[in-house]
Amino acid sequence: MNMSSEAALTQTYLKRSAARMSFALWSLAVAGLTPSCANAQQISDEWQFSATVYGWFPDIGGTVELPSGDGRPIGVDISTILDHLKMTAQGSFEIQKGHWGGFVDLVYLDVGESKSETRGLTIGGQPLPGSVEAAAEFDLKSVISTFAASYRGAAGPRATVDWLVGARLASFKQDFNWEFTGDFGPITPPPRLGSRSASVDKWDAIVGVKGRLAYGAEHNWVVPFYFDVGTGDSDLTWQAMLGFGYSFGWGDLGVAWRYLDYDLKSNGPIQDLNFNGPAIGVTFRW
Repeated sequence: MNMSSEAALTQTYLKRSAARMSFALWSLAVAGLTPSCANAQQISDEWQFSATVYGWFPDIGGTVELPSGDGRPIGVDISTILDHLKMTAQGSFEIQKGHWGGFVDLVYLDVGESKSETRGLTIGGQPLPGSVEAAAEFDLKSVISTFAASYRGAAGPRATVDWLVGARLASFKQDFNWEFTGDFGPITPPPRLGSRSASVDKWDAIVGVKGRLAYGAEHNWVVPFYFDVGTGDSDLTWQAMLGFGYSFGWGDLGVAWRYLDYDLKSNGPIQDLNFNGPAIGVTFRW
């Protein structure tokens, strides 16, 4: 493993082409769902509320700028997140009356990864003595809040479709620390101990669609879906979710796959980030 004096990070990064392909396929799928729901207009004028508590366990990938000014890919996979999860809070709340509604969704994740190496280390292409040990630690705190108003275009026992417009606030804070120990011999040592912190706060306007399909004789099996896309402080952000669950009289229980992507400014300390992985949750309705 090669490691600069600024970084010791694992190299797992989702390819942008695969994400863009998912974006296109999702858009086509949502467009195909909408007409089939248009003939089921059953809009309730009663106040309706729902609260969801869930756990989302994504891999985290992206690119960060190191002290040298170079961008480096970073990756924290799901097993590392489960091993090194420091704190998380995730949930959403939704309100609906007639055609109009709104919701708020909050995700807080504090995850990190550390790495130590004693073999195959280089600085500027020059191998370091075997007596040198390098350690690095990367920590990422993420707070992602989505707020949106929605308009219910179709509702019935088999499907609902809501069009939405709103905003997303994403706050990312990264901490990167490194330490070299041992005898460098004739090589001029780099800073033996260092750290770098950076934070960004991004407001983006979003538009999208959400809803669910219901199957079975009692319409108890449900397939929720969600998609949004937006821009603002970010060059581009988009999110997609597709799930499967069972509806009870009091609410729903289900699983889903969720992907969130941020294409940030290229000259910032965090250049892009993506969150990709499964979720499980329970929704209470009243």
